Amino acid sequence: MENRAPAPAARRGRGAVAAPATAAAPKPATRNAKPTRDANTVSKLFVLDTNVLLHDPMCLFRFEEHDIYLPMIVLEELDGHKKGMTEVARNGRQTSRTLDALAAAQGADIARGLKLDTTGHREARGSLFFQTEALDHPLPAALPQGKADNQILGVVAALRAKLAPRPVVLVSKDINMRVKARALGLDAEDYQNDKVIEDGDLLYSGALALPADFWTRHGKSVESWQSGGHTYYRVSGPVVPSLLVNQFVYFEAPGETSLYARVTEIRDRTAVLQTLKDYGSAKNNIWGVNTRNREQNFAMNLLMDPEVDFVTLTGTAGTGKTLMALAAGLTQVLDDRRYTEIIMTRATVSVGEDIGFLPGTEEEKMGPWMGALDDNLEFLAKGDGGGAGEWGRAATNELIRSRIKVKSLNFMRGRTFLNKYVIIDEAQNLTPKQMKTLITRAGPGTKIVCMGNIAQIDTPYLTEGSSGLTFAVDKFKGWPHGGHITLARGERSRLADFASEVL
Repeated sequence: MENRAPAPAARRGRGAVAAPATAAAPKPATRNAKPTRDANTVSKLFVLDTNVLLHDPMCLFRFEEHDIYLPMIVLEELDGHKKGMTEVARNGRQTSRTLDALAAAQGADIARGLKLDTTGHREARGSLFFQTEALDHPLPAALPQGKADNQILGVVAALRAKLAPRPVVLVSKDINMRVKARALGLDAEDYQNDKVIEDGDLLYSGALALPADFWTRHGKSVESWQSGGHTYYRVSGPVVPSLLVNQFVYFEAPGETSLYARVTEIRDRTAVLQTLKDYGSAKNNIWGVNTRNREQNFAMNLLMDPEVDFVTLTGTAGTGKTLMALAAGLTQVLDDRRYTEIIMTRATVSVGEDIGFLPGTEEEKMGPWMGALDDNLEFLAKGDGGGAGEWGRAATNELIRSRIKVKSLNFMRGRTFLNKYVIIDEAQNLTPKQMKTLITRAGPGTKIVCMGNIAQIDTPYLTEGSSGLTFAVDKFKGWPHGGHITLARGERSRLADFASEVL
């Protein structure tokens, strides 16, 4: 069972914590359950661990019609985490302010439970209860009585015995805490509301293969016309409901003409497909770079389109994310003058042990984190220098460097980027809150490119489902000025490709 969208229950009196004596067994919880009026169901009581409140300060309002219980030791731990400038400390302070607002609401009665909808969160229809009395329940002697986790387990066990048959569920981000709870026969769940998807394989890929019988079923109703060097197709039929704006579609079949297009419009039951520019052709190279596979060509079409303000690229190591983003940025900054400069940043999360403080200015401190930038710039400068010799390459390199600014994430809040081409590398290590902070820096004429590999997350407590990159991909899909593509094939070297598969 999951606590993100628990099974709906009939409304009941909020006069006491206990459930009605005649309550029947609860129905299984579902992630997207709709409220129903069923007299045979009863709302659950969720006991929250401290780490849930520190992870998401708004978690109190995520449990629909179910009630929440906070043990006294959780409030004590919350108080101990409120000092400092870290994300955890900020979340602790916000949670404390939320609890204060609920307790100060008109008509609030802690003994009878605080109504969670009194501060404007109408989706929370349950009540919040605090531990106001000692709850003693014997635990195995092997569990030290003074430890906070074990005190919470004792409270859960006591509540389950006191309120039976009402379901009492512990919600914790701590895996070991959940294992101990289940070993004691208690119900325990992870906090699911922060997860956009259950599995990384379910993430929107940005591309869709058209069925083999596409032309057979749709050929007679397809309208086509040409405009601005592109061919457009208006299609209707069963394939349309599965399409999104700025999604790429392709048709490949032996002996038939291939089709590579992007959905530009969906209206009623019809969709308009626009053919793509082939950046794999030598005449369409971008800063000396040609795309080598289908997904790279899809990505380059997004990167070079001035109408697309936000691009997300995911893929394993060596799929060309950074190289294509830089090549497209340099072309649009130096050649097309569409943007004034490139701003590059990334999450500074170490793979191994940290090497300590780094000397120098902001840009110098970011230098060791920007190895990928240096590697790709070396390749791009070499390709563009052509036959200009050593002096020509040095001049090109100097010109490129003058138009690229490396910035730290720590100083982004409050800034506004005007006519900039912003590259956010290693975005899988950002939290959804950090991702929102960065994207909202965009001013008029700015394009943001987020790149990362959600299989290589180094930030503690982030998973494929809760990463800021996953969050952005899911929230922006179908937006007319945003696009995403998952790069499937590595182009770095045969060694890198083989290592990605077998290691």
